[in-house]
Amino acid sequence: MQEEDVLAEFRACKALLEGHFLLSSGRHSEHYLQCARVLMNPDRAARLAVALAAALPRELRRQITKVVSPAMGGVIIGQEMGRALGVDAMFVERPTGTFELRRGFALEPGDKVLMVEDVVTTGLSSREAIRAITEAGGEVIAAASLVDRSGGTVDLGVPFTALIALNFPTYAPDELPDHLRDTPAIKPGSRAAA
Repeated sequence: MQEEDVLAEFRACKALLEGHFLLSSGRHSEHYLQCARVLMNPDRAARLAVALAAALPRELRRQITKVVSPAMGGVIIGQEMGRALGVDAMFVERPTGTFELRRGFALEPGDKVLMVEDVVTTGLSSREAIRAITEAGGEVIAAASLVDRSGGTVDLGVPFTALIALNFPTYAPDELPDHLRDTPAIKPGSRAAA
């Protein structure tokens, strides 16, 4: 799947939004990718997961024994990545503010884990999920996401693969352009802003 094919999937379901958005990182943007919309169609979610799995280095793919994703945004793509790779998929969640495995999910000693997100911007959620996976006994050997919004700067401490890199500008609250400063920000994500 080429970059334009991926963007076509987002456009087809109106998942690429324009306006003034407050991101989970606390930064502001004129663009927001609503991955929940692109993943709401099972066939589309499966196509994107198969493409993302194929983008992983072959030797790495062969080692993966589990897929773990952070709730909420990573749950659907994590499930589809598990299907694409032929391994179990589970998720970490924040019942008390810190990611942990629940619902009977457990990692076995020696499990080689792929941590999967929908979108990575600063990598905060990804690093928190990786820490939780490690504390639960898994070895995170790689991370993946549908979209890399970091501008190629994110460091997750493991090899990272994204299906597409989108580098829309983001702004700190004190550096907003005039046209955004005068427009209320919408918080469309699932996590409180930092």
